[in-house]
Order: sequence, then C-alpha cells, then structure tokens
Amino acid sequence: MQEYIEVEFRTGRSGYYQNHSGLELNPEDLIVVEVERGEDIAQVTHLSMGEQEINLQPQSGGRVYKIRRIATDQDIEKLRNLPSEEEKAAQSFRDILRRYPFEMKLIDTVFQFDGNKLTFFFSADGRIDFRVFVRELANVFRTRIELHQTTGRDEAKRMGGFGMCGIQYCCGSFLKRFSQVTIKMAKDQNLAGNLAKISGPCGRLLCCLNFEEDFYVEESRDFPIPGTCVELKGKRLYVFKNDILNKRVHLSDENQILTELDLPDFNKLEIISAPDLDQC
Repeated sequence: MQEYIEVEFRTGRSGYYQNHSGLELNPEDLIVVEVERGEDIAQVTHLSMGEQEINLQPQSGGRVYKIRRIATDQDIEKLRNLPSEEEKAAQSFRDILRRYPFEMKLIDTVFQFDGNKLTFFFSADGRIDFRVFVRELANVFRTRIELHQTTGRDEAKRMGGFGMCGIQYCCGSFLKRFSQVTIKMAKDQNLAGNLAKISGPCGRLLCCLNFEEDFYVEESRDFPIPGTCVELKGKRLYVFKNDILNKRVHLSDENQILTELDLPDFNKLEIISAPDLDQC
C-alpha cells in the first residue's frame, strides 16, 4: 500500500503527494509542490495517508506531481509579500466589477505561489454568466483567472469567526470536509423546535449536530417511541418526548399536562399501545 503526504493549499484545497525524495518533513512544514500549472506552496497536514483514506483525482496525461522542496527563506519571504499583492488584485476586481450589471460579493483573493493563477472566491444570488468579466480580468492581470462561487458554509470557513459556543467555527479550525446535516438529526436530539437557534452564521444547520448523532441514535434504543401510550395511577398518558441526556421521559395527558419520569420508573409502567394518539 502506497502512503501519501497530505497538504493544504492557501485556497483551502487539500492535495496528496508521495515523498519520493525522502525529505525530512514534519506536520505544519511549508513545502513547494508541483501543480497542474506550475508550482504552489502548501502546508503539510498529515504525513501518512493510505490510498483507502483519500480520493485521488486522476492526474492529467498520467503525470505524477512531485514535492519540489521544503520552503526556503526566500520562499517564505515571497509568501509574506503575497497578501499585499492579493489586496491590490482584490481592489482591481472591485473596480472592474462596477462596470458590470451583476452583483458579486468578493470573499477572498489567492495568488498561486508562482503567479501562474489568480483565484477569486465570491458569493452571489443565483448563477452568473461572467465569461466577459473573466476575459477582462485575464487581460488586466496577465495570468490564468479562476472564479469560484462559494456557498454559505464555504464563506464562513474562509472568513472565520466564533460560534454561539464561544469557540472558533469548526469549519474554520479542524473540519476539512462538510458532512450532510439533516433536520432528522435535530429531531433525534430534540432540537427541531427553533431552527434559528441551531443554524450557524452560514444559514445552514450547525455542523456539530452531526458529531453527536451516533450517540443519540444509540441511546434512543433504550427509550420509548414518542406517542407510546401508558397507564400511570389510573390515567392514560402518552410519551411526549425523551430527554436522552438526563435519561428522563416526558409524558402528557389529554389536557396537555406534563409529567416527567426517570427512565427506570417509566420502564415499570404498563404499555397500553404503540404510538397512536387517537387510541390513547
């Protein structure tokens, strides 16, 4: 099994290379690597990735891209100067954009390390035909231009910030790939009542709902299905909701008066019927 070095480029994209030269690499090292058009600089994020752990993209023409070198002092000095060049490019982008009828919000501007490509990340409402706009940008900057329309989550990742929990966004710190977060996960965790409270600044459901889903699914197997009808002190009640963290069951009667029971106490009750509120 071949092993690969995982790196992260300044655009946020991950790449995978084999260390054929036997360079002494460490996590967070800056290295210069081959890319499709020229060279780029990237940071080492993982030193040992198996083929089954990654999704390798087919190399064009069968070419294998190589690690050129560990970044030298001259490379690092050049890297320090890139943000000022990118800020100038961003201002030129905004100036040119004013002459066009569509609206775009520029999120980020990234030069490839060797200057062979300039990438603009933007957000916009709907799809935009910006072919003429790209040609003008290419004439101004004399390099290959790429425009990437980002989603709300991508924008939050690039801009960064702090969530309602008080710590840095997961997507801006450790989360490399977005996983699907569904309303079912919110329901499993009794959090579907107010979507605004469980949505991030990107407008999508919080990524952290995905982190605890397995725990709630596993623990819920010991709890009754909402709607289960039981008898308590001569009264018929149905399961309103389950509090999995506190291991309590919330019951309600026909007058919507709530009763809470610990899970062991609930398990001692007689179950009258499966979930069917009309019969309860």
